[in-house]
Amino acid sequence: MFDRPDSGERAVLVHLSFHHGQEDLLELKELAKSAGTDPVYVVTGSRKRPDPKYYVGTGKLEELKEAVHSHEADVVLFNHPLAPSQERNLEGYLGVRVVDRNGLILDIFAQRAQSFEGKLQVELAQLKHLSTRLVRGWTHLERQKGGIGLRGPGETQLETDRRLLGLRIKQIQQRLDKVEKQRHQGRSKRKKAEIPSVSLVGYTNAGKSTLFNALTGADIYAADQLFATLDPTLRSCQLPNSSEIVLADTVGFIRHLPHELVAAFKSTLQEASEADLLLHVIDSHSDEREEIITQVNQVLADINADKIRQIEVYNKIDLLDGIAPHIDRDEHGNPVRVWLSAESGEGVELLSQVLAELFSVTKVQKRCYLRPDQGNIRAKLFTCAKIIDEHIDDFGANALLIEIDVRHLGLLKDVQTSDV
Repeated sequence: MFDRPDSGERAVLVHLSFHHGQEDLLELKELAKSAGTDPVYVVTGSRKRPDPKYYVGTGKLEELKEAVHSHEADVVLFNHPLAPSQERNLEGYLGVRVVDRNGLILDIFAQRAQSFEGKLQVELAQLKHLSTRLVRGWTHLERQKGGIGLRGPGETQLETDRRLLGLRIKQIQQRLDKVEKQRHQGRSKRKKAEIPSVSLVGYTNAGKSTLFNALTGADIYAADQLFATLDPTLRSCQLPNSSEIVLADTVGFIRHLPHELVAAFKSTLQEASEADLLLHVIDSHSDEREEIITQVNQVLADINADKIRQIEVYNKIDLLDGIAPHIDRDEHGNPVRVWLSAESGEGVELLSQVLAELFSVTKVQKRCYLRPDQGNIRAKLFTCAKIIDEHIDDFGANALLIEIDVRHLGLLKDVQTSDV
């Protein structure tokens, strides 16, 4: 309904508190800045329940209109999900665009998406969000009365838009299904090669990408802003005991993540739901640390990843006084928590130590000499071992240098072998 400038929008923020609790106002400000707007005024208040027409009461509505006029605001950002009718009523009364919390998060995602897959996921989420608000743009046609030249255009146009929207959603979903199959194939190959997968999960801006870079030596984009990472990144990571894992950096979670986003980013979040271990990265400096941990665990439950083993990584200890890098263990001596600073590098080696402990080396190298009639054993070795070298020796035997897990050494009981 309103044209959007490229940047520098002046925003009025609206945050109401209800008896059942509400999102943090500081988080709304961070979301607004991450979207590229300049928050110029904040309207706060408390109600027992939202007003069905404007969400806010008449007094706050007048305060909001005055704030928009006096600060020459371009947009009003609500820290709450609004009904389509409430958005329309507010825009009509205030004369500026009104964006709710879900729409704001979707807008940030649209700015951050870089890969083809990420852009498709964001577009799918936006279209699903838009489909509930499509009727708003054509209400002026629906009010037309019957008569010559006045019959049906509103309903016809609306039905056309809905059909085109549904068609585009179907096309995007088909493309994302292909991407999901490719990701599944990649995970299957890693499982067949018995390479453990570890996913970094946590609240947005907890420092996951910085930790990912510190562990893998990669140089992926990391910034002090919400949702800096949208596209999942996978890297091989060598542990101190020479074992190998695949580390995945995933999109950050947030309170009440819009359902459209959870559905659209299903293939991305699959990396977390099928991991062998989750590293739950936590901002140790945050005042709302415990509440945020609960929120992340709720999202993990939503994507069926709550049963996967989890190690808590308390990051940003360089912002705390008197906290040195250390490992917390349970009564059985198992690691449950690591305190570190990914930014300064303090304690990162402790996390590598924990990973090496959890994924200890169980592989050995062997030289195998297969007779011509042992082709079936060779085929099995290609599925459960790493073939480093293969050639025919001077005696006509098939000589292989392999790396194999000790669990599969039984395959070699009828094979001439030697240690490396």
